[in-house]
Amino acid sequence: MDDWQAELLRSEHQRYILNCHRQAGKSTVAAADALHTAVFHPRSLILLLSPALRQSAELFRKVADFYRQASGYIEADAALKLTLELKNGSRIVSLPGREGTIRGYSGVALILVDEAAGVDDELFTAVRPMLAVSGGRLGLLSTPRGRRGFFWRMWEEGDNETWHKVMRVATECPRISAEFIEQARREMAEWEFQQEYMCEFCDDSNAAFSYAALDAAMRPDMESWTSWLKAP
Repeated sequence: MDDWQAELLRSEHQRYILNCHRQAGKSTVAAADALHTAVFHPRSLILLLSPALRQSAELFRKVADFYRQASGYIEADAALKLTLELKNGSRIVSLPGREGTIRGYSGVALILVDEAAGVDDELFTAVRPMLAVSGGRLGLLSTPRGRRGFFWRMWEEGDNETWHKVMRVATECPRISAEFIEQARREMAEWEFQQEYMCEFCDDSNAAFSYAALDAAMRPDMESWTSWLKAP
């Protein structure tokens, strides 16, 4: 593992957020965390979430690969396409990251949200109560996708006592050559390169308004216009 991955797995924080470039290894270390939790904390429920079921399935596949490498350590009761149930009572369940799909789960030991920058805020709102009683952990992993959403807010506003924060840019990855990075810089718009490879929360250059301008225009004390429709 890279040093930052080993440090994350040793961290005692209840929350972590990985702001990392593509192919940094964020889903790999999250998969290791999920399986470790399931094996060493019996009767644990671990949820793997992402914007689409296909993406959740990819994270689950990495968990399954780790489990096969450690086969014989603890037996599985059931190993389905999107669920792993161990004989110690632990379960790892892969789901699409939509608010409606996760209601009904309780006592969650670990929730991992992959591609978190693409998940709706409603999911984050629904996830938090699941950890209130269990004292479970939460991991958010993604490459930035603009200055919006709960992933950006937690990165900007989450305090360091609560959150273990990791930022890894492509130039720090020993598996990506300088030539590849330079070619990507030449072939992409600057804001795209900075976001995908340098983990900056950028505005789309084609947008009519910046996120900062839109945030400044918001009035949280204003009544929603939809409430007028309900008026007699």
